[in-house]
Amino acid sequence: MARAFIMVKIDAGRAEETRQEITGFEGVTEAHVVAGEYDLIVEAETPEVYDLMRTVATQTRGLAGVIDTKTYVCLE
Repeated sequence: MARAFIMVKIDAGRAEETRQEITGFEGVTEAHVVAGEYDLIVEAETPEVYDLMRTVATQTRGLAGVIDTKTYVCLE
């Protein structure tokens, strides 16, 4: 099982809308709007690392208003 935390930077005013969209993605277990450099912290868990990267690269980055993402894959 692969697990990661994904930081998402979003255009102003779109954080909650984007959080709701991301929460519906396969493998996403939690998504929180936060204050700081990034606007969302997303936790995802999938059978393979490739599936995590597909979720980030294809689905999250493809959403309207997403400016940047940073993914931290858990090593434990």
